[in-house]
Amino acid sequence: MTTGRPVGYSAISSYSRVELLHLIQERPQRTITELVDATSLHPNTVREHLQRLIDDGYVVALPELRTTRGRPRVLYSVADGLRASSPVQRRKVKAAAERGDLMRRVLPGAPPELDTEALHQVDALIDDLIDAGFDPLVDETELTVDLTPCAQAEAQAAHREVLCSVHLGLMQSVLSEAGGPLSVDGMRSSCDPRQCVVQLIHAATGD
Repeated sequence: MTTGRPVGYSAISSYSRVELLHLIQERPQRTITELVDATSLHPNTVREHLQRLIDDGYVVALPELRTTRGRPRVLYSVADGLRASSPVQRRKVKAAAERGDLMRRVLPGAPPELDTEALHQVDALIDDLIDAGFDPLVDETELTVDLTPCAQAEAQAAHREVLCSVHLGLMQSVLSEAGGPLSVDGMRSSCDPRQCVVQLIHAATGD
Protein backbone atom coordinates (compact mmCIF):
# COMPACT_ATOMS: atom_id res chain seq x y z
CA MET A 1 0.00 0.00 0.00
CA THR A 2 1.51 3.30 -1.11
CA THR A 3 0.11 6.81 -1.08
CA GLY A 4 1.16 9.02 -3.94
CA ARG A 5 0.31 12.05 -1.84
CA PRO A 6 2.70 15.00 -2.06
CA VAL A 7 5.28 15.49 0.66
CA GLY A 8 6.38 18.81 2.06
CA TYR A 9 8.01 20.72 4.86
CA SER A 10 7.09 19.33 8.26
CA ALA A 11 7.63 20.01 11.94
CA ILE A 12 10.51 17.52 11.99
CA SER A 13 12.21 18.79 8.83
CA SER A 14 14.31 21.03 11.06
CA TYR A 15 17.18 19.24 12.80
CA SER A 16 16.92 21.67 15.72
CA ARG A 17 13.42 20.37 16.40
CA VAL A 18 14.59 16.78 15.95
CA GLU A 19 17.33 17.45 18.50
CA LEU A 20 14.76 18.82 20.96
CA LEU A 21 12.57 15.77 20.41
CA HIS A 22 15.55 13.50 21.02
CA LEU A 23 16.28 15.19 24.34
CA ILE A 24 12.65 14.99 25.43
CA GLN A 25 12.34 11.37 24.33
CA GLU A 26 15.38 10.50 26.43
CA ARG A 27 13.98 12.26 29.48
CA PRO A 28 10.44 13.67 29.63
CA GLN A 29 9.29 16.69 31.63
CA ARG A 30 12.08 18.99 30.47
CA THR A 31 12.09 22.72 31.12
CA ILE A 32 12.96 25.46 28.65
CA THR A 33 16.13 26.18 30.62
CA GLU A 34 17.27 22.55 30.43
CA LEU A 35 16.67 22.44 26.68
CA VAL A 36 18.47 25.74 26.13
CA ASP A 37 21.48 24.47 28.08
CA ALA A 38 21.53 21.20 26.14
CA THR A 39 21.25 22.76 22.67
CA SER A 40 22.79 26.24 23.09
CA LEU A 41 19.81 27.64 21.18
CA HIS A 42 18.27 30.96 22.17
CA PRO A 43 15.34 30.56 24.62
CA ASN A 44 12.93 32.19 22.16
CA THR A 45 14.07 29.83 19.42
CA VAL A 46 13.50 26.84 21.69
CA ARG A 47 10.02 28.13 22.55
CA GLU A 48 9.15 28.59 18.87
CA HIS A 49 10.37 25.10 17.99
CA LEU A 50 8.47 23.55 20.89
CA GLN A 51 5.29 25.38 19.92
CA ARG A 52 5.55 24.00 16.40
CA LEU A 53 5.99 20.50 17.80
CA ILE A 54 2.99 21.02 20.10
CA ASP A 55 0.88 22.30 17.19
CA ASP A 56 1.70 19.14 15.23
CA GLY A 57 0.90 16.83 18.13
CA TYR A 58 4.42 15.60 18.87
CA VAL A 59 4.92 17.33 22.23
CA VAL A 60 2.73 18.28 25.18
CA ALA A 61 3.36 21.04 27.73
CA LEU A 62 2.03 20.75 31.27
CA PRO A 63 2.61 22.83 34.42
CA GLU A 64 4.60 21.07 37.12
CA LEU A 65 2.88 20.07 40.33
CA ARG A 66 4.18 22.31 43.10
CA THR A 67 3.79 22.06 46.85
CA THR A 68 5.50 25.39 47.47
CA ARG A 69 4.69 28.96 46.53
CA GLY A 70 5.61 30.35 43.17
CA ARG A 71 4.57 30.00 39.57
CA PRO A 72 4.91 26.41 38.35
CA ARG A 73 7.35 25.75 35.54
CA VAL A 74 6.13 24.39 32.22
CA LEU A 75 7.38 20.86 31.56
CA TYR A 76 7.67 19.44 28.05
CA SER A 77 7.20 15.77 27.21
CA VAL A 78 6.78 13.74 24.05
CA ALA A 79 3.19 12.83 23.25
CA ASP A 80 3.85 9.09 23.39
CA GLY A 81 0.22 8.01 23.57
CA LEU A 82 0.79 6.39 26.96
CA ARG A 83 2.16 8.66 29.67
CA ALA A 84 1.36 11.83 27.72
CA SER A 85 -1.37 12.24 25.12
CA SER A 86 -1.85 15.14 22.73
CA PRO A 87 -5.34 16.31 21.72
CA VAL A 88 -3.88 17.17 18.32
CA GLN A 89 -2.60 13.62 17.86
CA ARG A 90 -5.92 12.18 19.03
CA ARG A 91 -7.75 14.21 16.37
CA LYS A 92 -5.27 13.09 13.73
CA VAL A 93 -5.68 9.43 14.69
CA LYS A 94 -9.47 9.66 14.53
CA ALA A 95 -9.41 11.45 11.18
CA ALA A 96 -6.96 8.92 9.73
CA ALA A 97 -9.17 5.99 10.79
CA GLU A 98 -12.26 7.60 9.28
CA ARG A 99 -10.42 8.34 6.04
CA GLY A 100 -9.01 4.83 5.90
CA ASP A 101 -12.42 3.24 6.46
CA LEU A 102 -13.89 5.42 3.72
CA MET A 103 -11.15 4.49 1.25
CA ARG A 104 -11.61 0.78 1.97
CA ARG A 105 -15.35 1.11 1.28
CA VAL A 106 -14.96 3.19 -1.87
CA LEU A 107 -12.02 1.21 -3.27
CA PRO A 108 -12.71 -2.37 -2.23
CA GLY A 109 -10.01 -4.90 -2.93
CA ALA A 110 -8.76 -8.05 -1.31
CA PRO A 111 -9.90 -8.43 2.31
CA PRO A 112 -7.40 -6.74 4.64
CA GLU A 113 -5.02 -9.05 6.45
CA LEU A 114 -5.13 -7.00 9.64
CA ASP A 115 -7.92 -6.58 12.16
CA THR A 116 -9.71 -3.25 12.50
CA GLU A 117 -7.58 -1.93 15.37
CA ALA A 118 -4.36 -2.71 13.53
CA LEU A 119 -5.71 -1.18 10.31
CA HIS A 120 -6.51 2.03 12.15
CA GLN A 121 -3.00 2.05 13.60
CA VAL A 122 -1.60 1.74 10.08
CA ASP A 123 -3.92 4.50 8.86
CA ALA A 124 -2.61 6.85 11.55
CA LEU A 125 1.00 5.87 10.90
CA ILE A 126 0.73 6.45 7.15
CA ASP A 127 -0.81 9.89 7.61
CA ASP A 128 1.83 10.93 10.12
CA LEU A 129 4.70 9.73 7.95
CA ILE A 130 3.34 11.57 4.93
CA ASP A 131 3.02 14.74 6.99
CA ALA A 132 6.65 14.24 8.06
CA GLY A 133 7.81 14.18 4.44
CA PHE A 134 7.96 10.44 3.74
CA ASP A 135 6.21 8.31 1.13
CA PRO A 136 5.57 5.08 3.07
CA LEU A 137 4.96 1.70 1.50
CA VAL A 138 3.27 -0.71 3.92
CA ASP A 139 3.35 -4.49 3.59
CA GLU A 140 0.55 -5.85 5.77
CA THR A 141 1.80 -9.42 5.39
CA GLU A 142 5.41 -8.76 6.38
CA LEU A 143 4.39 -5.94 8.74
CA THR A 144 7.00 -3.62 7.26
CA VAL A 145 6.98 0.10 6.48
CA ASP A 146 9.37 0.95 3.66
CA LEU A 147 10.48 4.59 3.76
CA THR A 148 13.14 4.19 1.06
CA PRO A 149 14.63 6.48 -0.07
CA CYS A 150 14.92 8.18 3.30
CA ALA A 151 13.87 11.80 2.89
CA GLN A 152 16.59 13.01 5.26
CA ALA A 153 19.44 10.50 4.83
CA GLU A 154 21.53 12.78 2.62
CA ALA A 155 20.49 16.17 3.99
CA GLN A 156 21.21 15.14 7.59
CA ALA A 157 23.75 12.36 7.07
CA ALA A 158 25.87 13.44 10.03
CA HIS A 159 22.92 13.04 12.39
CA ARG A 160 21.54 9.74 11.06
CA GLU A 161 21.60 7.92 14.39
CA VAL A 162 19.63 10.64 16.16
CA LEU A 163 17.21 11.04 13.25
CA CYS A 164 16.45 7.32 13.11
CA SER A 165 15.98 7.12 16.88
CA VAL A 166 13.59 10.07 16.92
CA HIS A 167 11.59 8.85 13.92
CA LEU A 168 11.20 5.35 15.37
CA GLY A 169 10.08 6.89 18.66
CA LEU A 170 7.52 9.05 16.89
CA MET A 171 6.20 6.06 14.95
CA GLN A 172 5.73 4.16 18.20
CA SER A 173 3.96 7.17 19.71
CA VAL A 174 1.47 7.25 16.84
CA LEU A 175 0.80 3.51 17.13
CA SER A 176 0.31 3.83 20.89
CA GLU A 177 -2.05 6.79 20.50
CA ALA A 178 -4.11 4.88 17.93
CA GLY A 179 -4.27 1.87 20.24
CA GLY A 180 -4.02 -1.68 18.99
CA PRO A 181 -1.77 -4.72 18.65
CA LEU A 182 1.00 -3.21 16.52
CA SER A 183 4.25 -1.75 17.80
CA VAL A 184 7.64 -0.82 16.35
CA ASP A 185 10.19 -3.64 16.47
CA GLY A 186 13.07 -1.71 14.87
CA MET A 187 14.81 -0.98 11.59
CA ARG A 188 15.92 -3.75 9.27
CA SER A 189 19.69 -3.64 8.87
CA SER A 190 21.07 -2.25 5.61
CA CYS A 191 24.42 -1.09 4.26
CA ASP A 192 22.69 1.62 2.22
CA PRO A 193 22.01 4.72 4.36
CA ARG A 194 19.21 5.72 1.98
CA GLN A 195 17.34 2.49 2.65
CA CYS A 196 14.92 2.47 5.56
CA VAL A 197 12.56 -0.40 6.27
CA VAL A 198 10.87 -0.41 9.66
CA GLN A 199 9.69 -3.72 11.09
CA LEU A 200 6.45 -3.76 13.06
CA ILE A 201 5.38 -6.51 15.44
CA HIS A 202 1.89 -7.82 16.24
CA ALA A 203 1.23 -8.46 19.93
CA ALA A 204 -0.93 -11.52 19.25
CA THR A 205 1.61 -13.33 17.08
CA GLY A 206 4.93 -11.90 18.22
CA ASP A 207 5.86 -11.15 14.63
